[in-house]
Amino acid sequence: MFAKRLFQKSASQSGSKILSDLDLEIAAHYGVPYTASVLAFDPIQRLLAIGTLDGRIKIIGGDNIEGLLISPKKLPFKNLEFLHNQGFLVGVSNENDIQVWDLECRCLRECLQWESNITAFSTIQGTCLMYVGDDSGLISVLKYNPEEGKLLSLPYQITSDALNEAAGISFSSQQAIVGILPQTYTFGTRVLVAYENGVIILWDVSECRVVTVRGYTELQLKDKGTVGTTAEVGDEQQDSVPEHGAHEREICSLCWASDTGSILAVGYINGDILLWNISAKSSTKEQQAGISTNDVVKLQLASGDRRLPVIILHWSNNCKPNNDKGGQLFIYGGDEMGSDEVLTVLSLEWSSGIENLRCISRADLNLDGSFADMILIPKPGALGRASTAALFILTNPGQLNVYDGDLLSNLKSEDGKPSQQFEKFPTVVPTIDPLLTVAKLCWLAIGSSNAFIEKASARGTGATSSLSAGTKWPLTGGVPNELAFPKENGIARLYIAGYQDGSVRIWDATSPVLSLMFVFEAKVSNIELEGQNSSVSALEFCSKSMTLAVGNEFGLVRVYKLQDGIDQSSFHFVSETKHEVHKVQQGNGVHCFAAFFILNSPIRALHFVNSGDRFAVGYENGQVSMLDISSMSVIFRTGCLSGTNSPVISITTHLTPQSSVILHSPKQSSPESAKVHSEEVVYVLTKDARVVMVDSITGSMINLRPMHPRKESAAISMYVLDESDAPLEAVSEKNVANISTDNPVQNESKQSNNPSGIKTHESEHHFSSDASYVLLCCENALRLYPLKSVTGGHQLHSKVNLEKNCCWTTLFKMRDEKACGLILLYQTGVIEIRSLPDLEVLGENSLMSTLRWSFKANMEKTMSSYDFGQIALVNGCEVAFLSLLACENDFRIPDSLPCLHDKVVAAAADAAIGISSHQKKKQDTTHGILGLIKGLKSAKAEKANVAGNSVRPISTQQLEEIFARTPFSDPTIPSVSNLEATELSIDDIEIDDALPATSTTSSVINKNKARDEDMEREKLFQGGSTDAKPRVRTTQEILTQYRFNGDAAAAAAHAKDKLVQRQEKLERLSKRTEELQSGAENFAEMANELVKTMENKKWWKL
Repeated sequence: MFAKRLFQKSASQSGSKILSDLDLEIAAHYGVPYTASVLAFDPIQRLLAIGTLDGRIKIIGGDNIEGLLISPKKLPFKNLEFLHNQGFLVGVSNENDIQVWDLECRCLRECLQWESNITAFSTIQGTCLMYVGDDSGLISVLKYNPEEGKLLSLPYQITSDALNEAAGISFSSQQAIVGILPQTYTFGTRVLVAYENGVIILWDVSECRVVTVRGYTELQLKDKGTVGTTAEVGDEQQDSVPEHGAHEREICSLCWASDTGSILAVGYINGDILLWNISAKSSTKEQQAGISTNDVVKLQLASGDRRLPVIILHWSNNCKPNNDKGGQLFIYGGDEMGSDEVLTVLSLEWSSGIENLRCISRADLNLDGSFADMILIPKPGALGRASTAALFILTNPGQLNVYDGDLLSNLKSEDGKPSQQFEKFPTVVPTIDPLLTVAKLCWLAIGSSNAFIEKASARGTGATSSLSAGTKWPLTGGVPNELAFPKENGIARLYIAGYQDGSVRIWDATSPVLSLMFVFEAKVSNIELEGQNSSVSALEFCSKSMTLAVGNEFGLVRVYKLQDGIDQSSFHFVSETKHEVHKVQQGNGVHCFAAFFILNSPIRALHFVNSGDRFAVGYENGQVSMLDISSMSVIFRTGCLSGTNSPVISITTHLTPQSSVILHSPKQSSPESAKVHSEEVVYVLTKDARVVMVDSITGSMINLRPMHPRKESAAISMYVLDESDAPLEAVSEKNVANISTDNPVQNESKQSNNPSGIKTHESEHHFSSDASYVLLCCENALRLYPLKSVTGGHQLHSKVNLEKNCCWTTLFKMRDEKACGLILLYQTGVIEIRSLPDLEVLGENSLMSTLRWSFKANMEKTMSSYDFGQIALVNGCEVAFLSLLACENDFRIPDSLPCLHDKVVAAAADAAIGISSHQKKKQDTTHGILGLIKGLKSAKAEKANVAGNSVRPISTQQLEEIFARTPFSDPTIPSVSNLEATELSIDDIEIDDALPATSTTSSVINKNKARDEDMEREKLFQGGSTDAKPRVRTTQEILTQYRFNGDAAAAAAHAKDKLVQRQEKLERLSKRTEELQSGAENFAEMANELVKTMENKKWWKL
């Protein structure tokens, strides 16, 4: 599930408050997982789904809406399909689990374990029905019931023996089903089944009969030779396909190569590609005898004997209207073994018949890594005839490239060189290009956000609007939950990222849908600064002054103000010896207004002091400088504080009372400067675990000897804790046992470090230095020191040895500030929660179980958090935001999560489809009637006339009724093949109009009734012909003989009346037809306008 309770809780009296609120949730997730393997698309909801090898499903919509679904098992998906416009996604795992995901609730609704190995899977468009084919040749039908949340196996099942018997063929052995394709424009009544040995059967479920049978070696093929880049492929010559072994006839891939389902493209294991004419009429006996020569064409991408299997086939229709005899075939495979890995695009045309197929052009698309999957994204509109908006190509590891659909028709490889015109799939938070090097998640106090950044957030510059050729970005699905975050509440969180190219990006992270606010390039206006393009190495943000400091590997610090009223015409450059002011023209917006360069050493730590007008900088060489923004000056720069040139990794400040502690400054040694120091002390931590106290005004060292563990340790972080951070409690027996001998007076000092005042935190609000501690976190241990011991004595309060190497830590606290804890990340990927100050383990989990992530080196450099248990972390192309505490759910999950199923679009699409179906039924009836009168034919009727037989419209309910019974079991179902064509007479048509009055000429009918009965009997028995063979008489002859007593005049009058009635009926039919056509056109126009409106505007923007 997207959000679930993950921590295994243990009983702990000291941490019971924190323990009861631990509830780790994935608040937001961005980026394509590196294990991505399969793609799916909903053409109505405009959503992209990406299945992974570790059981995750990534959902991507529009407006930066993304979601992550995590299945219970870490298994690959071999099939992934949307139930179009139904709000559900179906996935089939490698262990044959059929999973149904509810996109609106982001949860797994049903999981059905299939008994056999699923080898083919397909859904029926617009329904909750799906086909399943297995390795035994069995076809089954499943139905998902949204009301009950159940996946039902319907009685309709067809074995391979039954289907083969109906087709009049036989297999020597059991054959697996490798492909199931519902035929387009057949209302779900026809499905194509492909077997592993190359046999293809088109089955009609409504009539329970075989429509067409095709095979591989049973027919003589028209070999088109090797497809090249010329306008036409070789000479047409009649060749028979040589006999191959069974393994060489295996089908690897297939797809429809026409929107009417009349042409099928099939890829084989030996590299051949066959285009089968499914609509051609030919019996099974004719196919087996090899008589038909125009039903199939063979394509070859290479002429060699050893070719790669054709793994992927996709078809893009010709965008020209009323032209279903051409398009583009996308192929992965079929080239010679050992050739470069490419995706081939063939432009084909067969206007004069499939036997005269021509290859217009060929293009080979380069791949950015090994191929995983591809998908064609249609433009919004009619599903059957919509042209391609974009091509998405998925490569390993987790790279998604995009081709603009308008450019695909013009692709052509020159001189055999692959074409490179793809663009990277746009990401909300770039992590690879450019490379993200450091990130920070910042919390803004209530009221600290200003109108300036709120306007920047409202602009929302992060969403991609179009592709390179101008095609509108095809992914627009999802609905952001703006009601959960009213605009009047302001901005609560910022996510800031620094990159290797020196740039910085800032997002509004108040809700789970990030909105890009600012992009700061490394270059400062038209001024050339040395080292300005160096990689960003440190970030710090002060919410009080809305000031951002950016440090890089060269030692340069850039400063930005996220507010109005800043002089944008001046730029200040400050070094240790000079202050330069440059006049610049930077325009509106946020720009760098100052830069500091003190040392040519990589910056490792930044920290704002006081109210944000000063900040401390820690360098790789162990030095620290204090810079003043208000005066644009350097306050001080220390020497190497640790004495070992160890890098500074952490800087923090803490208020201390006035003291008479002697200051030790390397630059100022006069007695006057050593008597008084500032109340704000800077605590500096170096990589070798040395803690140094520095005066924030003079830069003088307060502790003569840096505090450090006796054993060498690699430091990670340092925190100064006082009574506002945690209620200090007695040290547990477990921690007493873990206390080491770092200091010989450890046990003696333990009593004094636990005063009675610790339990009176709620009543005592004044500062107490005895209740302040320094927490030193190292790779192998956690140490807690009394704050006063940092200046001398170095008395250790407690120590906990870690069983695994730790790489990152952070503090969190409850919003009521009555409890806090420590979060640790180990190099094994384990996340651990400990209480303070006793450092007792409260719970643990791992990145693998939470996000399916494996820990990677330097991952800790891009991790960040803030006080209330919110953590941001990066792994490859993925960015995740975790929420630790259930009671501190700033993201308000699940209420704040964007909805992945748009009910407004679904309702509009259903209405449009309903109107279109109603229109089609009316048009089919109209054209059928007019066809008897004028011999006209409907264009849509031609599309529905697939496989040589007309397909009757059928509703979803009728289709479900068919699947509710076993095939071949109901003898009352008529077979179309056994029924003769019935001619519709105009006299059988009834019109809801008042019938015209009968003509008075019919009064002559009975004028001769007084004839003698003997004369009639004589005519009947003696006046007949002497011909022994009976003659079939017409209806008019019978009426004349018996109804009108042989009176020709009466019969002629009756015929005249019938003609008059028919003429009147024809006129009324014509008038009614025009009315129906006009109404249908109006309905269609309204539906199309509604769909276009809903595509361009969401309901919350109306």
